[in-house]
Amino acid sequence: MFLKVFKDDIIEGLQKSANIIPAKTGAAFLRTIWLGAEGDNLKIMATDSNLEFCGMYRAEVVEPGIAGVQGRYFYDLVKKLPAGQITFKLDDEGKNLLIEQGQRKYRLPTNDPTWFQNFSEFPENDSVFWSGDFLQEVIDRLFFCISDEDTMEAIACMSIRAAAAEQYIEACGLNGHQFAMLRFLHDDLRALLPAEGMLIQRKYINELKRWLTTDEIELNIDNKRLFFRTGDKQETFSLPLSYYQYPNYHNFLQKLGAADNSSMEADRLELIDSLERLLVFNTDNNRCTYFDFAPAEVVLTTQGQEVGSANETLEVRFAGALRKIAFPTRNLIEILSHFQSEKVTFTLTGSEGPCGLSGGDDSEYTVIVMPMKIEEETYYSEEEA
Repeated sequence: MFLKVFKDDIIEGLQKSANIIPAKTGAAFLRTIWLGAEGDNLKIMATDSNLEFCGMYRAEVVEPGIAGVQGRYFYDLVKKLPAGQITFKLDDEGKNLLIEQGQRKYRLPTNDPTWFQNFSEFPENDSVFWSGDFLQEVIDRLFFCISDEDTMEAIACMSIRAAAAEQYIEACGLNGHQFAMLRFLHDDLRALLPAEGMLIQRKYINELKRWLTTDEIELNIDNKRLFFRTGDKQETFSLPLSYYQYPNYHNFLQKLGAADNSSMEADRLELIDSLERLLVFNTDNNRCTYFDFAPAEVVLTTQGQEVGSANETLEVRFAGALRKIAFPTRNLIEILSHFQSEKVTFTLTGSEGPCGLSGGDDSEYTVIVMPMKIEEETYYSEEEA
């Protein structure tokens, strides 16, 4: 293998490859970045045995071939080189990759070429296009609700499936005490989705987001993997799908439509400001804020045995019979931060029932949070959805 390439043409691809591979632990072949010279391109490939990245970048190929190098060292070296042309060449024995830039010369040992295994090919038939920035928005609005415990199986995944009775697609996150759903329209994607939908494990979503740009992407699915490709077909990112049984979240969504529910409309930013001040008074044993309702106001209170107590009153629009409820303060602040609406509406099914949040400028976005159980001894525990 012998080729010449410009640093600026490959550095982003090397960074994306280095993001995937284990930094120091794991098998050596998983810490490898593979370089393939073919045609007029350098092909950069990396995998952690689950995620796969492949990018094609323009190069002057003198002699085709393939070489695997320890990815983190290789990326760190190229990143520190100045802009300009770099030469990559295997030595005569194929045991070392020789790297040259002007008077700079480096030698990196190569890995056994038999370690290389072909990467999954992007399925060309029936692929669909999707806005990269909208997919980023979907991830941002759901990620905080996805369980970070791998042992939780389905609820450690983001669910994307076709709505049963409408043309919407429902993207959901659930962690046992919070739920978020964003519904959107995309006829081509809806037709591509399997009947059971698809589940993407949380541990893969961060890397997907790091790979995404705001540009349009191409998407496809086979029976095992989900594939993404840039619009110019130069980069492919794929991940394994999960096939756990996702909970039937419509059971608790239906509770938000009950006729005897209470509701509160509040200024979102004003409520966040108050909750952030009250958070100062939360402790490990007292993590909630009480909401005491009246027709035109809500009184927010919290207390911590070591730090004192706090009380604030906000103007709201309230209707219903519920008089008191408690929410985990920090969780509620985070939930509100994912809305864009000036006003948010709380749909309250009871002091221990699911509470839905929505906003007029957050079309088809719903978050459900479970309140804290209020007990006489002022101990609180989160109810699970």
